[in-house]
Amino acid sequence: MNVVEEKIDDLNAVLRVQITPEDYAEKVSKTLNTYRKQANIPGFRPGKIPMGVIQKKYGKSVLAEELNKVVNESLNDFIRSNNLNVLGNPLPKYDEEVKGDFNNPSDFVFTYEIGVAPEFNVDLSAKTKIDYLKVDVSKEMLDKEVENLARRYGSLISAEVVGETDMVLGEFSQKDGDIKNTSTVSVEFIADEATKKQFVGQKVGAVITIEPIKVSKGIDDMAAMLAISKEEAEALTGDFNFTITEIKTMIPAAIDQALFDKLFGEGTVNSEEELRERIAGDLERMFGNDSDRIFSQTVSEKLIESTSFKLPEDFLKRWIMSTSEKKITQEELDRDFDSYLKSLKWQLIQNKLVKDNGIKVENAEMINYTKGLLANQFAQYGIPAPEDAALEEQAKTVLQNREEADKIYENVYGSKMIHFFKNTVKLNEKVLPYDDFIKQAYGKN
Repeated sequence: MNVVEEKIDDLNAVLRVQITPEDYAEKVSKTLNTYRKQANIPGFRPGKIPMGVIQKKYGKSVLAEELNKVVNESLNDFIRSNNLNVLGNPLPKYDEEVKGDFNNPSDFVFTYEIGVAPEFNVDLSAKTKIDYLKVDVSKEMLDKEVENLARRYGSLISAEVVGETDMVLGEFSQKDGDIKNTSTVSVEFIADEATKKQFVGQKVGAVITIEPIKVSKGIDDMAAMLAISKEEAEALTGDFNFTITEIKTMIPAAIDQALFDKLFGEGTVNSEEELRERIAGDLERMFGNDSDRIFSQTVSEKLIESTSFKLPEDFLKRWIMSTSEKKITQEELDRDFDSYLKSLKWQLIQNKLVKDNGIKVENAEMINYTKGLLANQFAQYGIPAPEDAALEEQAKTVLQNREEADKIYENVYGSKMIHFFKNTVKLNEKVLPYDDFIKQAYGKN
């Protein structure tokens, strides 16, 4: 076998795979002999079938299969030994047929097209300034978090008059129908101000005329509130009477040592100031993931914009069309092709950075990351994590699952890339109010 490369340009080439009988004849003969021993053809005893019959029935398919193996092996060896950085996979040249006679097999020539990744440099250094957005953990935010904790661990007591943050138990009764059900309404979360005003100041026994959708969080919530199906809720019209049977008000827990011990364990936090420091740290870590994600996205956009190189677009279009799992139209390809090119460009830039800077994910890093995930899972259920050796064995078991291992690899790889970016470029930290930060974190596609 022999492979000849014909360069079209820097991004495209043709590979001609030349096959002689010495490359395939022995394997074809061996396979046909196996078929002869195993085939069951009417009129012939097993193992006594003439080779001519076997050749006529199976010869072409066996030849095609062996040629396919030889061609693939030849292409892969040639690409590997010549360090060709190909994009996608080789494609049979669409305007050239296979040279050779399958009826009288001798020499064959198979012709393939390849797309070659471009050579380029990535300009990323300490001179590159990238915004790193952080959320402003303000006094107001901490006040709200402390208030929420106090309410979460507070107690409900009966009240005589409905307040703006109370919970009201009562009976829904359809005015022009048969639907009746007892449920609760949280006045605090009623978005419609006019409806909220109907509740505030009322006492047990009061009857309020309302639209159920205005005291619920959507169709599913309303269906549960009225004990009806989602389909019935979607078709529901008209008002309901709501008769108040009980009023509950929340008495927040005291911000004291008993609460600190309940939240964090005895003696871990000993004052409200320490509580606020603990909450601030938790919030900063929580928002840190979003900060890293925004930062990574900003880096990718900057590098995609500033790194200039061309790609073999015609080849890539043919490759996408021929390898797509589901059939796509030319219109769909044209519509989405720019997004595909942007994604491929970023992949090539990352690969270049990884190669030039020796970035790699070690197996030990995968195991340690998985151990951390498992330890967190045990902690969520209030269960002590196993000893380190046992935890490591569990981590190795998890990593035997290819799908889970791929996810963990992507997480570790992503973390290493972010770490590399942070230590390479100049960070321009910007502290934003919470609302502005959220717009940046979730408003960008």
